[in-house]
Amino acid sequence: MKSNSVLIVGCGDIGARVGSLLIPQGWQVAAVRRDSAKLPRAFDGYAADYAQPGSLDFVAKLQPDYVLTTFNPTERSVAGYRAGFTRAMANLLVGLGSYRPRHIIAVSSTRVFAEHSGGWVDEGSPLSTEDPRAVAMVEAEQLLLASDHAASVVRFAGIYGAPGGRLMSRIARGELCSARSPRYSNRIHRDDCAGFLVHLLHLADAGDRPEPVYIGVDDKPSLQFEVESWLAGVLDVEIKPGSGAPPSQQATSHKRCHNKALRASGYQLLYPDYRCGYSAVISET
Repeated sequence: MKSNSVLIVGCGDIGARVGSLLIPQGWQVAAVRRDSAKLPRAFDGYAADYAQPGSLDFVAKLQPDYVLTTFNPTERSVAGYRAGFTRAMANLLVGLGSYRPRHIIAVSSTRVFAEHSGGWVDEGSPLSTEDPRAVAMVEAEQLLLASDHAASVVRFAGIYGAPGGRLMSRIARGELCSARSPRYSNRIHRDDCAGFLVHLLHLADAGDRPEPVYIGVDDKPSLQFEVESWLAGVLDVEIKPGSGAPPSQQATSHKRCHNKALRASGYQLLYPDYRCGYSAVISET
């Protein structure tokens, strides 16, 4: 691969957006996913199931300057999380062998944090030891950060931006969460996900080593009922009586995420809160 090259492993929507931002800037983009036909045509595509041992043994030969991983569980079971994160990261490190990219960035999730009662978390907050799916993601993070690679982990929360997303579809049906079980939610627009990952690659390319861990969220953790009520008002949706699920049927684990490290990196959010972000989504419909 030529200078300013990146290999995106597990290249779904976010990875495709990152690569599509980099190509006009002169970067060479290679990407791996199970079905390489789904990759943008401008990418150098490779078909591989990163959860399978030996599937990434070819990556060292590509000699990418940078590697970005956007892993997903192979299925929603605990085994699927272990395969899609822990095993996938181990496979990547084996595949790289003695080759050392200039930096590796791994996308993770704020699910890894132990906090579940609405408290604030930052990059150094305790990690979950009770949620086995979160533990699988933590294990993948630790495999990377404990290696001798220059690496960073970005923990995103509540990625949104698709006009036909689940939340907006539910609101359009007149269904809101219950106000009787207040819980905080965190989110980030998919354009900011891609933009921040590109920003980190640029930092590394300029010789400014990124931090080992970032939380990728906007500036305003908000009560979920507040977000949904605002959306219903903007969409002029009539709420169905009794549509809110009883508290016992709603997820109760929640947290409020700081984005101090993201801000300190110099990245400027395109959508710093849910109102401007969802307004942009609605304008696309």
